[in-house]
Amino acid sequence: MNPLVSLAKQSVESFIKEGKIIEIPGDLPGDFLKKRAGTFVTIEKNGELRGCIGTYLSSRANIAEEIIHNAIAAATEDYRFGLITTEELPFLSYTVYILSYPEPVEDIKELNPKKFGIIVKSQGFSSGSDVIFNTAPEYYQKTGLLLPDLEGVDSAEKQISIACQKGGIEPQKEKVFIYKFTAEKYQ
Repeated sequence: MNPLVSLAKQSVESFIKEGKIIEIPGDLPGDFLKKRAGTFVTIEKNGELRGCIGTYLSSRANIAEEIIHNAIAAATEDYRFGLITTEELPFLSYTVYILSYPEPVEDIKELNPKKFGIIVKSQGFSSGSDVIFNTAPEYYQKTGLLLPDLEGVDSAEKQISIACQKGGIEPQKEKVFIYKFTAEKYQ
């Protein structure tokens, strides 16, 4: 098992069984202890989504710590699902994503849903519909994120539409800002 996937699994199992956040194992590759990045942890049960939470910008000291906290959040805080139970633990599988720093998109032609994930942000309602490229406001009211290479997402338009839905963004009524990122996927 990949060390990052194992870290996610250990984090969830320790928290669900004992209510404890694990210490960072010393045997992880050095980059994951030194570098910072956003991470997402996806948990599936028998091939069906059971939880997925992450951060697109790092909020912890290193990638390992980011994975530990996002794995626990995916197991306990994903509003679409109830808390993962001890009985479910043997049936779970984990995927860990390490995200690159998001870059503003200047043209929809830059997007490729197989290669890039996207972040769609909005300040809220405006007088008309605008998709704004590379002109970001200082704050956002709504954000939707979609990881790259998801089954059934085969066009940039569909990717943007789904990300808007996830963020509660109405692109016909709101100014929308789009960012792209790549993700290293570990299963």
